[in-house]
Amino acid sequence: MSDTITFESMGLNKALLTALTATGYEKPTPIQAKAIPDVMKGKDLLGIAQTGTGKTAAFALPILHRLAENRVAPRPRTTRALILSPTRELATQIGDSFKQYGQHLGFRVAVIFGGVKYGAQERALQQGLDVLVAAPGRLLDHIQQKTLDLSQTEIFVLDEADQMLDLGFIKPIRQIVSRIPAKRQNLFFSATMPSEIGKLAGELLKDPVKVQVTPQATTVERIKQSVIWVEQGRKRALLTELFSDPAYTRCLVFTKTKHGADKVAAYLEAGGVEAGAIHGNKSQPQRERALEAFKNGKLRVLVATDIAARGIDVDKVTHVVNFELPYVPEAYVHRIGRTARAGKDGTAVSFVAGDEMKLLKDIEKVTRQKIPAIDRRNDKALAQLDASIMAAGVAKKATLPEREGRSDGEGRGGRGRNPRRDGVRPEGGGQPHRQRRGGRDRTQHAERPAAAYDPMAGDRARSAVRATPAVEPKPVGELKRRPRRRRPSNGGKGQSAQG
Repeated sequence: MSDTITFESMGLNKALLTALTATGYEKPTPIQAKAIPDVMKGKDLLGIAQTGTGKTAAFALPILHRLAENRVAPRPRTTRALILSPTRELATQIGDSFKQYGQHLGFRVAVIFGGVKYGAQERALQQGLDVLVAAPGRLLDHIQQKTLDLSQTEIFVLDEADQMLDLGFIKPIRQIVSRIPAKRQNLFFSATMPSEIGKLAGELLKDPVKVQVTPQATTVERIKQSVIWVEQGRKRALLTELFSDPAYTRCLVFTKTKHGADKVAAYLEAGGVEAGAIHGNKSQPQRERALEAFKNGKLRVLVATDIAARGIDVDKVTHVVNFELPYVPEAYVHRIGRTARAGKDGTAVSFVAGDEMKLLKDIEKVTRQKIPAIDRRNDKALAQLDASIMAAGVAKKATLPEREGRSDGEGRGGRGRNPRRDGVRPEGGGQPHRQRRGGRDRTQHAERPAAAYDPMAGDRARSAVRATPAVEPKPVGELKRRPRRRRPSNGGKGQSAQG
């Protein structure tokens, strides 16, 4: 079907066709061919698709077409189209796509998320927007501060719905939807369809068109997958050995924790491999710089937590290495989906220690395939390599990464763990953090976590986000015990003994 359908035959706005030609798009992908015509007609859509299938253009192009067909100047603090995204990186990429496709239409497009100051976001909202791409927490914060009004929103898009579930965003999403007019177009995208996501889709969609371009929770056939059994303590030595192969030209390495990502990146850097880390404890500018360096080839390796599994869209990633297996088996699909994009081949390698056997079985159950494995346990070559690295002092340096920024709630990544994301208590109610308290700018607290737990960082992850005491503690010399007052000798009914 997609072979016979072209962007021109769909009847897209000419300004969009001009932009598509300039960007080199020749024909629609399967999801674009199936979704765009119905979305252009204003129908609700349920799309089951993984990242890398072209789904961003599948909703961005028809949305821009509809807005262009019915041009209305947006009122201040309103938006005509709202797209919700679970992560900062993905929100930024979606916003860039809207700007790229709509470059000749003159629409106002903005992206808002936590971890950055409010000023520029408030100014953008004040002007009124045609398209707003947002993370749920910061969006709710603007709604509460009355810097955003959703009463004029015509189109609502929920992207990566299953990851929203993983991050505890379902309740905030329902709060946001309650602010949008009931008469609207809804577009709902998810890579998998667990029961709670199916329930949410039923609440939002009205007689939707269903588009499914890949089977649920399957991996790309072009990805060569393998497992290496290895002791936990020798994983870094094995990783170093892998990068002696020049075929590993652009590689993503996934860890479970933020602290672990820093340690692995520092270890590789000390060993002469250009590496950087990206995770929730990094500030937004740091994350953007690392991602840009990886895209430009300045970094050979990008070490990431699952926050980046769906938010990174980088061409020519040759290898994905699961340094540690994810807690949620569906996350494995999204991790390795960062390679073998745009019709290219790719390789995914997973290091598995003895205590990760159950995680591997869960992954093979979800993906319905047995992953070939080799055993490197008790490997003398790895033991010698590890010993030489330790002797050189590389491992010692790697255990002391610089701690930067604040946590944005990344934890184990499992469902139902009630993290506070973008300043929201997803399951426990409560209010988003306000912008200012006591006259000070408290923007940095917009993504302060409540219950997120980093098993490698311990209590430091929680102590790092506690507020600084307002009063300096007294010197030890001033903490003397006060003299005890003598009780009245008459039981307190008359004067005291001193009186």
